[in-house]
Amino acid sequence: MMGPGWYLRRLSRMGPAEVVGRARHAVVQRQWRSALPTPPDWPSHPRFTAALPEGVLGKVSGEAVKRLLATADELMAGRAEYFGVVRSDLESPDWFLDPKTGRRAPSDVYAFDVPYRSEDTVGDIKQIWEPSRHQHLTVLAAAYALTGNSDYASRVAAHLRSWWAENPPLRGPHWVSGIELGIRLLSWVWTRRLLDGWAGAAELFEDNPDFQLQLWHHQNWLSTLRSHGSSANNHVIAEDAGLLAAACAFGWFPESPRWRTEAMRSLDIQLGRNTFDSGLNAELASEYHGLVLELGLAAAVEADAAGTPVPDSTWDVLLRMTDALASIVDNRLRPPRQGDADDGFGLIVDGLETDRWASLLATGEALFGRLDWWPPIPAEDVRTPLLASLASRTPRASGVRPGRRPAHLRDAGMTILRSGRIWARCDGGPHGFLSIAAHAHADALSVEVRHDGVDILADPGTFCYHGEPRWRSYFRSTLGHNTLELGGTDQSVSGGPFLWTRHAVTKVLDVRTPDEGPSRWTAAHDGYAPAVHRRTVELDGDVLKIVDEVLGDTGPAARLAFHLGPAVTVRLEGNVAHLSWPGTSTGSVAPVHTAVVELPPELSWTAHRGEIDPPLGWYSAGFGRKEPSTTLVGSGPAGLLATLLRFS
Repeated sequence: MMGPGWYLRRLSRMGPAEVVGRARHAVVQRQWRSALPTPPDWPSHPRFTAALPEGVLGKVSGEAVKRLLATADELMAGRAEYFGVVRSDLESPDWFLDPKTGRRAPSDVYAFDVPYRSEDTVGDIKQIWEPSRHQHLTVLAAAYALTGNSDYASRVAAHLRSWWAENPPLRGPHWVSGIELGIRLLSWVWTRRLLDGWAGAAELFEDNPDFQLQLWHHQNWLSTLRSHGSSANNHVIAEDAGLLAAACAFGWFPESPRWRTEAMRSLDIQLGRNTFDSGLNAELASEYHGLVLELGLAAAVEADAAGTPVPDSTWDVLLRMTDALASIVDNRLRPPRQGDADDGFGLIVDGLETDRWASLLATGEALFGRLDWWPPIPAEDVRTPLLASLASRTPRASGVRPGRRPAHLRDAGMTILRSGRIWARCDGGPHGFLSIAAHAHADALSVEVRHDGVDILADPGTFCYHGEPRWRSYFRSTLGHNTLELGGTDQSVSGGPFLWTRHAVTKVLDVRTPDEGPSRWTAAHDGYAPAVHRRTVELDGDVLKIVDEVLGDTGPAARLAFHLGPAVTVRLEGNVAHLSWPGTSTGSVAPVHTAVVELPPELSWTAHRGEIDPPLGWYSAGFGRKEPSTTLVGSGPAGLLATLLRFS
């Protein structure tokens, strides 16, 4: 649980309007404790009219169907993995069980009394929340739609009836957070759509009083308690997207027109605020770029299909986000691993083996058209033809699209250097978004380097949010990134797991990214003032050079870290590191690639792997998962330090 100090620090990051708004929310929550709001009468014969267009299911490729059914059949057997924990109890799930700790969250407690941040009391809340986003049900519903096998539909119905019965309005952990309600509504919209041919669909949804009650309370919650102020990040996008989609697809309440209007207006405003002009998500966390883009596309297409006007400004933001994603991915379509990542999706109707980023780009291509510089998109998915079929016309996007692939997204401070199969991301952007910078890491001037999509100098990732403060601190620390630490402290000051009280300010000084020849980037930050850390990265063919300078106060001891990807094997000899890793197999034997790192001789170099006390030498491929990897740490006096990475 958060102590009084955290609440004071959190309050200090709020403006007057936010304080007033939170007080108003607190009043509403007290009122709901004693008397639930009363939903209006349900119309006598509601009809679901938001079905897929005729023939669109036939446009899904056989390979995409095969991947989907493989995942759906695992779900039918009760098996799924959430954040590294395998569950085999999903035939009839316990909606309140955390399988990681074995703890069970209280189910009959007023929602806003649930201590969801306390792993000792509730368990890992992410493990509890994730199945209740009902995205496994959209997968099963898609399997029904594509095969006609009613077993999939029956399982969906059993899970929904169970969830609705065990989660009455405003009771238990699933009514605490608006992002959960918003994503769940989006799942219900698509579940109903994909079950449209099933004989039991109307009985499960529009003729079901339990669904009626849940649907109204979800939307009333989101309309009343929308995130705002320093919390108006990806959460408010999810809240608006879910409210808008539900009010369009299930527009049967007297409030539905108002909900549609206010959700569309808010989504348009918040998408703009959450997105740089360059198109990158302002949280500077790559996976949240994907989440917000998925949510925005699903909501905008839903509104368009229902005849609700979607502002051109909304389409413009979604177009810019799509072009930005195309500009920053490597040659394997992997985006950067910047900032927090919690494996959150906005809408899932595909199998686990479908590439998320290829799917997003495929949807962008279908809606907006591809540009000449876009990377090839080889994969086919289920979601793209279904989403695109709902758009009543080609979206009107009036913005000017880039004529060549952007290498420097100035407002976001992200620069991508490329040479053949080498991809390097340089971080010279703001610390994070809004006053709390909730999903930021202390990673100013960090670099991330890949060879043919393989992490060489890796961003270690995120691993966890709640319950394990030591690991949370490590994975977002300065030492946990490929940058320079001074005086044993982070560049920015943390006030809690989603709160930064002082932000390092970074400025990009020089960028040169010609079509041919060496590319170069220089930036500096003031996180260690009066000392200034300045870094230059130059990529010339197969050679990457990193020069670190500490200007001003050079007294604090320095530690320079380079985190190697989990596929990389290293042999450290003094200040020279010999790297090797397997490449992509083109025959019976995969090739072995090599590189040499000439580390600054002014520092004393050590290799660390899988250390626990304190944590060092870890890589998190996804939320809840970590594995040992090698970290090279150079310790010594600050000054002028040059590192040379030569690929063979």
